[in-house]
Amino acid sequence: MNSKTSLFNRITQTPGQCGGRPCIRGMRIRVSDILEMLAENVSVTEILEDFPDLELADIQACLIFAARRSDFPTLTA
Repeated sequence: MNSKTSLFNRITQTPGQCGGRPCIRGMRIRVSDILEMLAENVSVTEILEDFPDLELADIQACLIFAARRSDFPTLTA
């Protein structure tokens, strides 16, 4: 298993938890919340301090998740 797949496996979706939205390792920390914090220039260090159960790899997994979700095929005429 390569490192990207390993990171991607940290993202879970459980019906009934956070409305079925993608979360980190089954916790009630949504991927979208982490991505929004990063977009608002909250540092990785600050996020890790605010969420002591998170690991650096969890934040990296959120970024991999977002990258894969935004990789749309190119349409050509």
